[in-house]
Amino acid sequence: MSLQNEPLKQADGYAETAYRADAIPEQSYAPQNEMLRGRVLEARLPWGNYLGINPTTYQYSDLWFKEYKYIGDDYNDYTMINESRWSKRVDENVNDLYRIGRFFFIIFSHLFSFTGGGGWVFTGIAIFVSVAGTIGQLFVDEPRFPFLLLGIPLTMGAICSVATIFRWLWEKHEIKFYKGNRNWSNDHAFCRRTGMVKTDIGSFPFYEFDPYIEMTVGTQGSQFHSFKLIHRYPHRSRLPHTKDPLEFSFALDGSIAQRYAVWDMLQRYMDVSQPLPDVPELEPFRHLDPTTKAYDEAGKRGRPATYWRDLYANSSEEELKALREAHRAEVDSTIWGGRPDLMELSVPNYRETRKGEPEDVNDFGRFPWKEGKFVDRPEATSSLGSTDQQPNDEHPR
Repeated sequence: MSLQNEPLKQADGYAETAYRADAIPEQSYAPQNEMLRGRVLEARLPWGNYLGINPTTYQYSDLWFKEYKYIGDDYNDYTMINESRWSKRVDENVNDLYRIGRFFFIIFSHLFSFTGGGGWVFTGIAIFVSVAGTIGQLFVDEPRFPFLLLGIPLTMGAICSVATIFRWLWEKHEIKFYKGNRNWSNDHAFCRRTGMVKTDIGSFPFYEFDPYIEMTVGTQGSQFHSFKLIHRYPHRSRLPHTKDPLEFSFALDGSIAQRYAVWDMLQRYMDVSQPLPDVPELEPFRHLDPTTKAYDEAGKRGRPATYWRDLYANSSEEELKALREAHRAEVDSTIWGGRPDLMELSVPNYRETRKGEPEDVNDFGRFPWKEGKFVDRPEATSSLGSTDQQPNDEHPR
């Protein structure tokens, strides 16, 4: 038997509450959540039956390597996701006055910059106004040609030049700034080793959250889809001073299929019977997670320990872009539907509350303006469990 097909033995080092897909405890009935009334939750995503595919945003991040090289030994605390927690909030060690000053600094440098901003537009307008004003001076008794002809465009050009320098300095040193001031919170996070989700109002088991694709409509009628994880039992998680439910969002670009992929990745991240998802940000910490360490030492990863670091260090921007687009196409072409929902085995009325799914998730993702056809997903059976899961990240995903 090959190492890839051998069962993965779970290592020690996790709390009794750690999440395992094959050991989700029985829970109470899912109540009707009145807080969700009026929201368009188009699809509820299934638990378990992982496909081992990560979203492109995490698989081929365009920022992580630059940050990793600069931060060095402090990267574990600096990054949003490490071997123990997937943080959902940044705590900055700066005062309000500094925040306001930084806000206006960014607005000025990015709005008036010649590179990526509106510097050329503003300078062009200044030249036009100067020429028009100069022509107008021909018809006045005391013309001021030098100022109108040169003063306005030179002043605007100087302003935009300063903004360009500020933007260059910001882009060059923003990591240095954040190293000292950006702290990803350990108290507002998905915690792998405990299986809990920490929030300001307490900690809740990961399996008490339901994954949804939510659709919102913009002012021009455009549809936007987002991935939301909403606490199933609102009477246990009432937020003070608001009627909103306890929920989390995950920022992603691309199709709806990318939302399915981030749910697949998050489950594998929290499931201690699985190794950590094989993505660049987590590679430096794989040896710190017991299950992942055992998985890699058994040769199941099938990659060098520094696979992602070497790939980014030795690849050009064009090569990384090509890999990114190829991965995006892979995510979109994956068959995401037709999988049973393991949570049906633990929540008595779970299937009754939402059993439909898009008949074709991929078409549903590519053409969100069309009303897709929904079908009943297959029923879950007690034989389903983590042993039926596809081995995590066997191939480059």
